[in-house]
Amino acid sequence: MTDLPSTMRGVHLIGHGGLDKLVVRDDIPVPRPGPGEVLIQVGAAGVNNTDINTRVAWYSKTDGASEDATWSGTPLQFPRIQGADVCGQVVAVGPGVEPDRLGTRVLVEPCLREAYGRPLATPWYFGSECDGGFADYALVAARHAHGIDSVLSDVDLASFPCSYSTAENMLTRATVKAGDRVLVTGASGGVGSAAVQLARARGAQVIAVTSPAKAESLRALGAEETLTRDQHVVEALGRNSVDVVVDLVGGSAWPALLDVLRPGGRYAVSGAIAGPMVTLDLRTLYLKDLTLVGATVLDEGVFAALVDHIAAGRVKPLVAATYPLEAIAEAQTAFLEKGHVGKIVLTVADKG
Repeated sequence: MTDLPSTMRGVHLIGHGGLDKLVVRDDIPVPRPGPGEVLIQVGAAGVNNTDINTRVAWYSKTDGASEDATWSGTPLQFPRIQGADVCGQVVAVGPGVEPDRLGTRVLVEPCLREAYGRPLATPWYFGSECDGGFADYALVAARHAHGIDSVLSDVDLASFPCSYSTAENMLTRATVKAGDRVLVTGASGGVGSAAVQLARARGAQVIAVTSPAKAESLRALGAEETLTRDQHVVEALGRNSVDVVVDLVGGSAWPALLDVLRPGGRYAVSGAIAGPMVTLDLRTLYLKDLTLVGATVLDEGVFAALVDHIAAGRVKPLVAATYPLEAIAEAQTAFLEKGHVGKIVLTVADKG
């Protein structure tokens, strides 16, 4: 630990607002691990909707307010280093952590149940309630730094944690199994493309909603059928025709997602890119005995299962573009244009 530098590069989010709230610095103190913690030299860090939603205060349910503008509904502390998707190497350990963790290549579990040496009553999100990976070094509880043995690069591995664990969590809560017919909205994004792969890994049949330009890419990932975003799902598939809906979109077309579910069907949501306010006919919900599930906090074992999928090669990375850490504003601009399939990743100290 004595060989560590005293300062590091990083991106400070200094307030809610536009891209001007992202400030690249090279004089941020390098954190030191406390009891039960490890310090990670970041190789690469992925860009997420969560980063942008937090920056612009999208999570706030009160217009013009920022007191509840994080996914957990607690005020954000500024400056904050964001970045939930992290791959890197353990370079220092705190008291109580086995020294053989040093040098281990790790993926950070983004949903934290422990931080600063103590268990959390309410889980935190890496890069939201505490500093994340948009920096040379990041601090996390050792239990959330999962060792990974893979030939993939740091950039490739950084494309997995947030999107793929979110997708795996949704599939777990919706009890997706072999033979299920699963409809995935927003299928070309990070979580959507992960859900397509992970549902196929479970033996499910996948229908992906995407743009015509991205349809072939989704079929290559395992989608048996694709729909365009302007198609009405009931007209295209028929009523009561799918077992599970994995939804990342919401918006005005939402009621049809329940109409297309079979009686006893399951709906899981972890995003609302087309709008958070929807209309629910309660008769559809109870007369069809549907199960509606929101999925944010990872269930125990979900991230470990994802690491096993990665190590076994059952899922593959989808890196659409890379940018250096200092170009975070350009990376988020490209992300918002939604012209990509998969993930945009910031390179920090990628060792390949």
